[in-house]
Amino acid sequence: MNRVLALCVLLATVAVVLAEDTYTTKWDNIDVDEIFRNDPLRKAYFECMTADDDKGCTPEGKELKKDIPDALATACRKCTEKQKEKAEKVIKWIIHNDPEGWKKLKAKWDPTGEYTKKYEEEARKHGITV
Repeated sequence: MNRVLALCVLLATVAVVLAEDTYTTKWDNIDVDEIFRNDPLRKAYFECMTADDDKGCTPEGKELKKDIPDALATACRKCTEKQKEKAEKVIKWIIHNDPEGWKKLKAKWDPTGEYTKKYEEEARKHGITV
């Protein structure tokens, strides 16, 4: 009986660890194209991502903002494929449609240029010039 209990505890622990291997997926179905088309919404997200605090951020904006430092440091190791695809789409859109906004985001999240340098070659493979 004790072995069964121990096995259950072990399996539960493994399940918790595996569940923490990715960022939350509850926001994965957000339509980023709709955000691109909606100026007030896009500006609100941008303000959230560049602000020093979370005032005015939506719940998904707060979650994203919380995960950005880890994602940058680990090459998005905890990102799902869907999250990586959306991140690439958003980055491409900002670079091509709002170069000043891209500069502000880089100043906020990569002030030393460490990540730009680190991911420049990979970005180029995806058609992104950082």
